[in-house]
Amino acid sequence: MSLYQDYLKEIETRKGQGLHPKPIEDAALVEEIVAQIKDTGNEHRQDSLQFFIYNTLPGTTSAAGAKAKFLKEIILGTAKVEEITPAFAFELLSHMKGGPSVEVLLDLALGDDQSIAKNAAEVLKTQVFLYDADTDRLKAAFEAGNAIAKDVLESYAQAEFFTKLPDIDEEIKVVTYVAAEGDISTDLLSPGNQAHSRSDRELHGKCMISERAQKEIEALKLQHPDKRVMLVAEKGTMGVGSSRMSGVNNVALWTGKPASPYVPFVNIAPVVAGTNGISPIFLTTVGVTGGIGIDLKNWVKKLGDDGKPILNNDDSPVLEQKYSVETGTVLTINTKTKKLLNEAGDEELVDVSSALTPQKVEFMKAGSSYAIVFGKKLQSFAAETLGIDLPPVFAPAKEVSHEGQGLTAVEKIFNKNAVGVTEGKVLHAGSDVRVKVNIVGSQDTTGLMTSQELEAMAATVISPTVDGAYQSGCHTASVWDLKAQANIPKLMKFMNGFGLITARDPKDAYAPLTDVIHKVLNDLTVDDWAIIIGGDSHTRMSKGVAFGADSGTVALALATGEATMPIPESVKVTFKGTMKDYMDFRDVVHATQAQMLKQHGDNVFQGRIIEVHIGTLLADQAFTFTDWTAEMKAKASICISNDDTLIESLEIAKSRIQIMIDKGMDNANKVLQGLIDKADKRIAEIRSGEKPALTPDDNAKYFAEVVVDLDLIDEPMIADPDVNNEDVSKRYTHDTIRPVSYYRGEKKVDLGFVGSCMVHKGDMKIVAQMLKNLENASGKVEFKAPLVVAAPTYNIIDELKEEGDWEVLEKYSGFEFDDSAPKATARTDYENILYLERPGCNLCMGNQEKAAKGDTVLATSTRLFKGRVVEDSAEKKGESLLASTPVVVLSAILGRTPTIEEYKTAVEGIDLTKFAPPLQKPLDAKSVHF
Repeated sequence: MSLYQDYLKEIETRKGQGLHPKPIEDAALVEEIVAQIKDTGNEHRQDSLQFFIYNTLPGTTSAAGAKAKFLKEIILGTAKVEEITPAFAFELLSHMKGGPSVEVLLDLALGDDQSIAKNAAEVLKTQVFLYDADTDRLKAAFEAGNAIAKDVLESYAQAEFFTKLPDIDEEIKVVTYVAAEGDISTDLLSPGNQAHSRSDRELHGKCMISERAQKEIEALKLQHPDKRVMLVAEKGTMGVGSSRMSGVNNVALWTGKPASPYVPFVNIAPVVAGTNGISPIFLTTVGVTGGIGIDLKNWVKKLGDDGKPILNNDDSPVLEQKYSVETGTVLTINTKTKKLLNEAGDEELVDVSSALTPQKVEFMKAGSSYAIVFGKKLQSFAAETLGIDLPPVFAPAKEVSHEGQGLTAVEKIFNKNAVGVTEGKVLHAGSDVRVKVNIVGSQDTTGLMTSQELEAMAATVISPTVDGAYQSGCHTASVWDLKAQANIPKLMKFMNGFGLITARDPKDAYAPLTDVIHKVLNDLTVDDWAIIIGGDSHTRMSKGVAFGADSGTVALALATGEATMPIPESVKVTFKGTMKDYMDFRDVVHATQAQMLKQHGDNVFQGRIIEVHIGTLLADQAFTFTDWTAEMKAKASICISNDDTLIESLEIAKSRIQIMIDKGMDNANKVLQGLIDKADKRIAEIRSGEKPALTPDDNAKYFAEVVVDLDLIDEPMIADPDVNNEDVSKRYTHDTIRPVSYYRGEKKVDLGFVGSCMVHKGDMKIVAQMLKNLENASGKVEFKAPLVVAAPTYNIIDELKEEGDWEVLEKYSGFEFDDSAPKATARTDYENILYLERPGCNLCMGNQEKAAKGDTVLATSTRLFKGRVVEDSAEKKGESLLASTPVVVLSAILGRTPTIEEYKTAVEGIDLTKFAPPLQKPLDAKSVHF
């Protein structure tokens, strides 16, 4: 049997990599395995039994369908397998989560054999992943007088699928493992350059931290078999930078516990901690797996006699250790008192109540946030069908309301989109609620995991309440290698069939679109009151409020059209003064971080909404600010826009959506046309005065306010990873913002990169204008370092071609992308030329193109993490410094950072991205962009 023999060959190959057999997702292979199980004399029968029982993926995979069908035969007696009794068959069905398994259970529960029906009903009562087709069957049977259906519905109404689960332990013993000192990015837990393997959980698990770290974790588990390993970010925040489910999956794989004995490599309940807590988006991901995320607060500011923090030479507070969490320290989490204690349990170290809210405890008890979301919906359906009041089982939505207090922008959006809250009640920050999601984005290096999550929760079609959803192709745009060729078409086919607009058409009806996902979502968002969920931390729209999310939360939003989260506090950011002509808006973004730290001492943005009053900038340019807020560790950001500016941004969005329609990207449900219609409606509301652009109330309450003084920004700013800082915890953060003069025109630059989601059309025009200026000044342009330029979207390239700028870029380029013959291998050597790369993430992603080890890279991108854009060499640490487009271009030409005089000369007469605070006369921000 060829498929089985192929599977055996694959197993041998994986053995050589130290891997177990890959979990089976294909029905045809399961059918061959079933045939061998039925053949009692087959030489492969015992192995086939093992594969069938322990190595077949659940949910809506085709393999699950074949498995459920065979288990049904065993229960009905049409097939007999000595090793799989009918009782064991029911147990196996109970671990398959939904889809085909629930269909089989319903068939049996509503069938004529009462003995089988009762057994099926008992299993059905434990299941929560039911969809409309399933609940419709139950409802119809109940209304027809079926006693079993009534019994199941009564169980659902009481939420017995939850209440009968064991409570979480009152005491959880943990042993610490310090993964790193300082902020830990999810790149350490799940490197971007290993993105291709994320859906193969065991294989991907081998890339977490290092092989040495994995061995040390295993040793801790052997030394402390009764304890759970807690992964720690010492003197830092855990999980910054990206919303990676694969990072949490890896932590759970090494330190968690199996979700089911019959589902391989799916672990849950990891425990993670950080001195400064857990990054907000990463904490959401931890909740998906029923894990615990702890804010240790084990280092505190040292205070002087005056009660104020003592500062060191660089004006940073001196920290002193409150208690130790060095590797091997045993601690106790008391889930009843919600305290972190010492090993003996007689000394309180820190309050951890924020990690053990009633809602989070429910996730832990159920093993995932999914089970709670689906369970609540199932309970509501059952109570409504039975015609009874909803029994209070789950922790009620936390509703915080302050009489007489106005609403911030995010509070207004959450109040508009809240689901299942007290009617008429005004909600403020701190409330924990379900909300309707309007726009969803799936990213291409996490999309395969999202599709796995959708299959695992038995979802087959997108929720009809979602206005639009998009599957990108930008993170794998640079190199169309064998891994991409294997993964991406499969992903696009699944997502297209699920109901998303896809960057690639499975039938090749339109050309591949590798536009950066955030840029596309920014256009698809046509309502400033919208909630957006995207599978990437840079899901930060300049319309509405957007949250970067893990692949699981994205899957949940796609399947249910909802998300559950607290309403965050907000920090208000306003501007004063005048922006100098020779400065670029990117410098305002950097200065915001620097001035905020100067004003407040601590990062007040962390975990909160940045409400930026930036109303005179169109959505594309404002996106430069909102995109950066991911690096500021903010939960999300909201742009407060002027009416006229918002209308113009929506008109631009409409035109770009129309281009997608013209390319043939709309689907049978006319999702894209529906978004244009929604944009027209929103524009009409603004123009008529019926519903102006979103603004906060005058009496809204903020956690803090930051006023950015544009007058203080007098030279370009660079975000420096500070790789040689003696304090390890201060390396690779985005808090070190330096003026270009700091480098005295002496810092060598090995490679420049203009691209990623941080640039827009204006940046491409700036590159062209600088090249023309420099040629006019010196007769020719020579690069002393390579310059990689990647436009974010094809639309931008089309417009640049129409306006003559692309011709200028082509003139100076030594390489130009060719969609008809994409690169099959990553570039490893760079010449000192201009590279015009395919639209997409390029160097910023770190999974394909990369700088040479040990290089100093100056980029417009967002990532300065260790090893992301550039890895260390044996001789030198790699550096990824971040700056504006003109600084990057000039540095590539000079081969070093420029002096302020060189910079001013190079940008003279160039129309940089302009900005004036709202209520002042705006500069002509459109001149360079549209």
